[in-house]
Amino acid sequence: METNLTALLCAEISAQGPMPFRRFMELALYHPQHGYYASGRARVGRGGDFMTNVSVGPLYGRLLARQFAEMWSRLGEPGDFAVVEQGAHGGELAGDVLAGLRELAPACFAAATYRIVEPSAALAAQQQRRLAGWGSRAQWSDSLPSFVGVHFSNELPDAFPVHRVRWTGSAWCELAVIWESGRFLFTEAPMHSAELIAACAQIPQPLPPGYTTEVNLAARAWIAEVAARLVRGYVLCVDYGYEREDFYALERAAGTLSAYAQHRREPDPLARPGEVDLTAHVEWTSLIEAAQGAGLTLAGFTDQHHCMVGLGAEHFAEGANLHETRAFQTLMHPQFMGAAFKVLALAKAAPLEPKLSALRYARP
Repeated sequence: METNLTALLCAEISAQGPMPFRRFMELALYHPQHGYYASGRARVGRGGDFMTNVSVGPLYGRLLARQFAEMWSRLGEPGDFAVVEQGAHGGELAGDVLAGLRELAPACFAAATYRIVEPSAALAAQQQRRLAGWGSRAQWSDSLPSFVGVHFSNELPDAFPVHRVRWTGSAWCELAVIWESGRFLFTEAPMHSAELIAACAQIPQPLPPGYTTEVNLAARAWIAEVAARLVRGYVLCVDYGYEREDFYALERAAGTLSAYAQHRREPDPLARPGEVDLTAHVEWTSLIEAAQGAGLTLAGFTDQHHCMVGLGAEHFAEGANLHETRAFQTLMHPQFMGAAFKVLALAKAAPLEPKLSALRYARP
């Protein structure tokens, strides 16, 4: 008989003691059979649990296609140009980008291969069915390849398992998960990771006792891996979050960890593991510092509103239909996606000037 995720979590807690929240989140999202993402259970779009830029329609992918073609040109139009995506969900964006390249930049399309990095067999199978018509133009691997081109992610670091930490008034402790009275609960536990201790030392003080937040060490390791595998080209990362001072502001004394189902925020992030989306906002400053430490150069950082204005200038100069105009307004609107989402561009052995179109209107 198949063992459900709650039973697996309880068994590990029983055997090893309180479970660091990072481990709980990892299993809740990425357990091969029962994890919310890895099992293919995640539902995106109006009929699912959450919306993404891709849910708005194909315009997002078409605008990105223009940016990727510009990057290809700046790299000297290499004959083997990779668009590497992580966090591809059902593969919708890949199809939108490929269609956009074929129509808007046929020379780049002829040189491009869309490579999806997908460790989940269930998700890879779903993506392959959706993109079967693209033949060898779309490829898959379960780990990052070495490549020349662009690495793209849309809402990826926010889904990495995070450490949850609390300031006691004199020191940081880590929050772990226990099973008690038929439910999962948080409990305070000592820190054993030198890397986590060092990361907490960067959190601005003073803070009130009980202040709780997240530290995303996985995002720092991820960007270092991307830097190591990128031979020459760009990284474009889109996600929601704050720079360090805003991320750790006093008004976020309970942190940014959230659970979502059917577009509603769940009151308890420990309830229903594997059935709901768990997410924490990105702390961009530490991610940028990790990228620079790994050999990447900051090409620019802006919000999605200004990014869309930059990408849309050329696109709409050529004319657009009403559907695209409405989609563009959704993507750039400051009260919807335009302000909440940020866009980080990094480069390695690639030109920084003139600014990429996505950064044309970025504020200093």
